Amino acid sequence: MPHIRIASYNTRDFLDDRAAAARVVRAIDPDVLCLQEVPRRLLAAQRVADFAAQCGMFWPGQHRGSGGTTIFTSLRVRVVRSQHVRLAVPFPQRTRGFAVAQVAIPGREPITIASVHLSLKPQERAAHARQILRLTGGGEAILCGDLNEQADGRAWQLIANPMRLISPAAPTFPAAAPRRLLDVVFATPGIEPLPHPDIRLDPRDVTAASDHRPVWVDIGAGAR
Repeated sequence: MPHIRIASYNTRDFLDDRAAAARVVRAIDPDVLCLQEVPRRLLAAQRVADFAAQCGMFWPGQHRGSGGTTIFTSLRVRVVRSQHVRLAVPFPQRTRGFAVAQVAIPGREPITIASVHLSLKPQERAAHARQILRLTGGGEAILCGDLNEQADGRAWQLIANPMRLISPAAPTFPAAAPRRLLDVVFATPGIEPLPHPDIRLDPRDVTAASDHRPVWVDIGAGAR
């Protein structure tokens, strides 16, 4: 069945093995890759662009204000629009934001896809989740990222009200011995995931690349 693959990956600001992270991404071979914790400061744009090239994917650039989130795409999908949105946090706290892309997929209406990395503070996570949902509502949508909380958290529950979890309910953090499910893919009810593809990743690359494990899902599409 024709499909597109959507993945989410927290790359820990490239503090680990960036080449290993790129090998992980290439093995997953996503059509849309939602990233968290990509570099935001010194030479950040060039470093992210280089990583996109290593992954064999396209990056729109201009991720300033996104709190280290962004989205890569393959040439198998068409990006209708993309932007990076800043979320309010008290100074001098780490900046927060999210990336959003509207992606045209053969055989269905464009889908809004957001890459999010929520705060370490529970109240802020909930406030940001509400804002992200408002800004991405109004049609079929997918929300990917590191929520920094599990299913008992308020932000998770807010997201799970209009959406549902479509990625595996398996722990993703820490990468070497996962104990917590932090990295997820949610979707609005009209989006049905296909059976989860079993992709064999090199365990040495997974633990060398980041302290998070990636997640991915396939959804149906028209003929490519």
